[in-house]
Amino acid sequence: MAATNELIARLLAGDKLALARAISSIENQDENSTGVLNEVDGRIGWAHRVGITGPPGAGKSTLVGKLAAALNDRGRRVGIIAVDPTSPFTGGALLGDRIRMMDLGLREGIFVRSMATRGSIGGLSRTTQRAADVLDAAGYEVVFLETVGVGQAELDVAEAADTTIVVLTPESGDAVQAMKAGLMEIADFFVLNKSDRPGADQSYNALLNVLQITQTSSSVNERKDGWSPFVVKTVASQNIGIEQVIEGIQKHHQNMMSGDRLIEKRKDRLRKLVIQLVEDKTRSAFWTGDRITRLEDGLNLILGNRKSTLQFVEELIKE
Repeated sequence: MAATNELIARLLAGDKLALARAISSIENQDENSTGVLNEVDGRIGWAHRVGITGPPGAGKSTLVGKLAAALNDRGRRVGIIAVDPTSPFTGGALLGDRIRMMDLGLREGIFVRSMATRGSIGGLSRTTQRAADVLDAAGYEVVFLETVGVGQAELDVAEAADTTIVVLTPESGDAVQAMKAGLMEIADFFVLNKSDRPGADQSYNALLNVLQITQTSSSVNERKDGWSPFVVKTVASQNIGIEQVIEGIQKHHQNMMSGDRLIEKRKDRLRKLVIQLVEDKTRSAFWTGDRITRLEDGLNLILGNRKSTLQFVEELIKE
């Protein structure tokens, strides 16, 4: 307990090593994780969480790095959580954002953490939101959540973030692909990165046309609550368009702050987290050793056509 209290005190003071250990504790669900989360929960709600998503190769990591550096130059404390695909052998992250962003992590006001998806299909690790809570409690004012970039499974970033940015490139008909993947509906605004490449103007105009079409949908207008998405052209590797993206982030944050939109979004996020935790704990409590043995016996009965799947499930629940 004393070790947990010391860890909490250090992470609240912004100690990067303590932050890293606290997030690892939450990822691994070790003995310190409950104490950390209990303390953190009373200190969140200050950080602006910005989701960065889009197809692989769009330059999301480069964009996040430039945005973080620019904000840090203005005196802002910035956290970055980069969610990478999980290695099938080690369970660790494959892309190595910690290596790519190592220079950023050396800055006093920037913390970089790479997290593996660990089987989550929604583009974010299941513990990503809790890691963002830790950074929030530690005083980081902006927290970037960069997703894996797996196309259609990116949609849960909109639930985890206050502002969602979809990054696209001029190639491969990204505007049309974004429509198919549902990314048009979750984006608060778009970044057309690598816009120095051929076809950038055509892609930009195509995005604007698609936005005009989607904004006629009543469901989209209702979700955006009057907010109109737009497109920013960038060449992140050359620092072009970075200030315009920051302005877009600030503009959307101000829009969310008016009325109760930001509070309602965070309340919805919390509701889903509570439901998820209840389901996790219920599942864990249900599948004890006896029931696992009972499961194996039931599977044999089902495979032998001596019992239906639904009959067996109802028997398990009644027991």
